[in-house]
Formats: sequence, structure tokens, C-alpha cells
Amino acid sequence: MAASAPPRWDRKMQQRLARGEEAALGELYDRFASLVHTLAHRVMADEEAAAQITREVFGYIWENPDAYDPKQGSLRSWIAGLTQKQAVHRLRLAESHGEGTPEEVETRVREANTAARADYIVTSMPEPLRQALDLAYRGRMDYRAAAADLGVTDDEARRRLRLGLQLLSTAMQDTPEGRAL
Repeated sequence: MAASAPPRWDRKMQQRLARGEEAALGELYDRFASLVHTLAHRVMADEEAAAQITREVFGYIWENPDAYDPKQGSLRSWIAGLTQKQAVHRLRLAESHGEGTPEEVETRVREANTAARADYIVTSMPEPLRQALDLAYRGRMDYRAAAADLGVTDDEARRRLRLGLQLLSTAMQDTPEGRAL
């Protein structure tokens, strides 16, 4: 549950990419490749396809650095959106070639949309909520242990966990168009 990149970093990275700095692409890849690969794998359920989508997403970013608009959200969210669109496109293309039923494809698309919404929610929530969820989920701590680690009361830790989980539960709700975000 990593925090999103600061807006200043986003703009500087975009400027460096627009100048054709290969090191900028390397830094971007180091920061976001695992996110891209994980999201692509969630949709495709195939290691080779996820690796291909990862290459395609970073290739697109390299060729179109001005496509990102910082006013529309964080660089992380934009990259996650690119990944989602590319993976869903490939999944539907595979379906049109007889790989999977339409129902299987739509189920995987819905699951991927939910995962993308959850990622967006987690990266957008206030840091105290994100920290509490991180301790509970990754640290496998109960609210008392999380409270001690965070230096807050038990009641405050419970409140943070409850609010964080309430926010995450909204990821399970379909958007009117049936798409993420």
C-alpha cells in the first residue's frame, strides 16, 4: 500500500520524459513496474501476457509523455489506468479469438476493475488511515498492536481501521458504466 507520488515529482518526471531522458524512463519503471505487472496479471492471469502488457505500457509512456495530465490525478493512477485499459483490451481480443467465454471475460474485467478502484482508494486515502490498514493487513496486527505502533489510543486505531475499510468497501460497488474510476 505505497503512497502515491507527489505532484511535483509527477511533473518533473513528465518533463524529463518529454526531453527524451532514458534515465527518467528507468526511474519510472523502477517505481511502477511491479504495479503495472500486478494489475496486468490480475486481469490476464498469465505471466507472459502481463510481461508483454508491462512492456507496452512503458513503451506508450516513452512515446507519449505528454499524454499524462497532472490535473487529472496522480501519475500512479494514470499508469494504473493505462495498464487496466491495455489488459482489458487484450483480454477482450483473446475472447474474440475463442479464448474464454464472454461470461469469463466479463467476470475477470469486473474483478480487475474492483482491484483498480481499491488501489486508487488506498493511494488516495489520508496517510493515517493507510498506515493503520497497512499494519493490519501486511503487519497482521490487531487494532491494539496497531495503536501501539502508531502511538495512538486503541479507540483511534479502531476508528482509522473502520474508516479505511469503509472506504475500501466502496471499491466493490460498480460504477454506472461498469468501469473502474
